[in-house]
Amino acid sequence: MTDIRPIIGITTYRQAADWGTWRQVVADLLPSDYARSVEKAGGIPVLVPPLADREAARAVLGRLDGLLIAGGADVNPARYGQEPDATVVRWYDDRDDSELWLLAEADGLRLPVLGICRGMQLMAVAAGGTLVQHLPDVVGHDRHTGGDNAYAPIPVVVEPGHRLSGLLGDGVTSASHHHQAVAEHPGFVATARDADGVLQAMEAEGDRFEVGVQWHPETTDDVRVIEGLVEAAAAHAVGRS
Repeated sequence: MTDIRPIIGITTYRQAADWGTWRQVVADLLPSDYARSVEKAGGIPVLVPPLADREAARAVLGRLDGLLIAGGADVNPARYGQEPDATVVRWYDDRDDSELWLLAEADGLRLPVLGICRGMQLMAVAAGGTLVQHLPDVVGHDRHTGGDNAYAPIPVVVEPGHRLSGLLGDGVTSASHHHQAVAEHPGFVATARDADGVLQAMEAEGDRFEVGVQWHPETTDDVRVIEGLVEAAAAHAVGRS
């Protein structure tokens, strides 16, 4: 764990929510596991709601040391040139816009980035890649989806010789909750798969931390992937000062 506590921006949902006596109020929200895992890894979490324009994304990132693109709803299939599958019935264009702006601006700043679940998928789409819209149609089962308020334990094999293997070794039992997956990922190297051949992690080549994982490390006690982001963000903060 680093001695420096870098500031990590975490993207959020914007959708209707209930609390107290209020019902279906449009809110910017995120499960607290994300912020808690960043704190456990030695960082300072800051929630980033969907932003109005790319200039706002640039301004926000100028004050952050690292970026975590969180999980959530499906990406609009039009973003990767496809019509929606029957199972893809809801997406949030404002969030897609905001996170794509953040990723583009993070590239220019060489800011460390971690994508979790949807976040990994959006990283692939931002790079010109595509997604498997409904994974059960490809692998023949729905075990990756977990269940209502539940994550499925999916064993993942990590390829040696990459940033991720330096963090996790040769494998991990993931906390899985997804019905989509990355198909094409230009500019990224596949660094982990499961027994079905589903891409479970990818990373960019070079010295910048730019990693996507399909599972949810923030829901477990194993925050080594998030520690990797925090360490890279701390180094980025030192290099910028």
